[in-house]
This record gives sequence, structure tokens and C-alpha cells, in this order.
Amino acid sequence: QKQLVESGGGSVQPGGSLRLSCAASGFSLDLYATGWFRQAPGKEREGISCINSDDSTWYSDSVKGRFTLSRDNDKTTVYLQMNSLKPGDTAVYYCARERMEVCPAPQAMGVMADYWGQGTQVTVSS
Repeated sequence: QKQLVESGGGSVQPGGSLRLSCAASGFSLDLYATGWFRQAPGKEREGISCINSDDSTWYSDSVKGRFTLSRDNDKTTVYLQMNSLKPGDTAVYYCARERMEVCPAPQAMGVMADYWGQGTQVTVSS
């Protein structure tokens, strides 16, 4: 069975940090690009980051310089290190397999994804 599971969410104060995990079973995450997305209540899903099969990464302007993607040595887990968190980062965060070796264009992120995690809640408040 192939699936993705996100974990690591929680509640933090502004300026705090969290490390999210995207764990795969049934496949390795180095064969395809892995995208990270978030969705806040009443807002559309936003693609925020993506890691290619060669470990190169892309970040949206909203998280660039604050979030960092990496992949575990066993290639079954992708991590999203989130620093300098802001209240605007509050959302449910999802990871997905993009079914491509290279991350798609930002506007196309998630369109061809075939596996999604269940999401993990991140809340940033004073």
C-alpha cells in the first residue's frame, strides 16, 4: 500500500519553529518530486514548497527564507523545517507526490499529485 503521513504540527508563538515530517510507505520519495501545501479556513490550497528528485528545492515567496525542505537518508521521509513562524502561517499542512521527477510550475503544484497525506495542523498565535 502506498500512502503519505504528515506529522509534527502543533501550536507555537510567533517567531517559533516547527519541523513537519512527510513519511512515505510503499515507495521512496526520491523517485518523484514531493510538494508541501497548506490550507487555512476559508482560503484556497497554497503550494508553498517542493523538493525535486535531485534534492533541489523551491519555495513560495510567502515562506522563502523561513522554511527549509530536506530528505532523510533512507529517502522515505521529507522534512519541512519552519522557522520564524507568523500568525499567517496558521493552516493545515499537507504533503503530496507530484508524479514527476521535477517539481511542476508553482501554479501547477498538486494538479497531478496522486498521493496526499491527511494533513497536520499548525497554529501560530500569541
